[in-house]
Amino acid sequence: MESWAPAQLEAFDRDGFAIVEEGLIDDATIEVLRERFERLFAGDYETGIQPDEVNWVAGRDPEDRTRQICNGWKADPVIAAQVLSERTGRLAAELIGWDGVRILQDNCIWKPPGTKSLGMHQDGSYLSYLDPPEMITCWIALDDTSAEAGTITFAAGSHRWPRSPENRGEFHAPPDWLAPLERAKPEDEELRLVSVVVKAGGASFHHHNVWHGSGPNTATVHRRAVISHLIRADARFDREHVDPVYSRYRRVDDPAMDESFFPIVSTRDGRRSAWLDALASPALATG
Repeated sequence: MESWAPAQLEAFDRDGFAIVEEGLIDDATIEVLRERFERLFAGDYETGIQPDEVNWVAGRDPEDRTRQICNGWKADPVIAAQVLSERTGRLAAELIGWDGVRILQDNCIWKPPGTKSLGMHQDGSYLSYLDPPEMITCWIALDDTSAEAGTITFAAGSHRWPRSPENRGEFHAPPDWLAPLERAKPEDEELRLVSVVVKAGGASFHHHNVWHGSGPNTATVHRRAVISHLIRADARFDREHVDPVYSRYRRVDDPAMDESFFPIVSTRDGRRSAWLDALASPALATG
């Protein structure tokens, strides 16, 4: 896949997301990424650098919690080769209409059978530390997905609703994963939930204000996904608001985002942070 069909562009504008049913990445890429997930969640960091957020550790956290790592690309060059893919960046920028994108963070999500939900939320609620506070996300399935296995679920058209207040406490294993969505829904809006059911290697791209989350995995299969959260290439840090994790990369009296930590993935005129070329991997040649 190198470009969007008109129907996909229309779906993104109407619903706040677009779905690629299969084939965004190939089988060889899927297999090597699954193997890297095993190493990453075992605390085996090839680069020697710990990811920015490790939200699940074996023996520390309950087995029924969704496993999540943020910025695994800093720990593993194979993860980096995928989440910093030029093609992913180009498709994302084309879909949302930007001149280019840089990475804000990645997510490695793993939901074994029996794991609980991730609460409904808008990514835009957590972006006040950026200028502009905007993002587009590429979510790639590493397993065939189903609603029963807790796939990502969108509220179609909700990117046009007001932005919700930040509430980090309702994300990991909330008692009711749909409750934040139900509270936020305008009275005159009809709720339409869409579960992303795709083959391994399929994907979705979504707008930063569309409501999304995932239910519990009540199936007998694993559900893994690798995710790129991409912001505008010209984005900067907000001078007033901060994030408890990512504002640590903000320089004193300089809102520019350092390409060592937030590299340029793709721009309309072909620019890309030069050091990303060293990430090429034969297993990820199509990524």
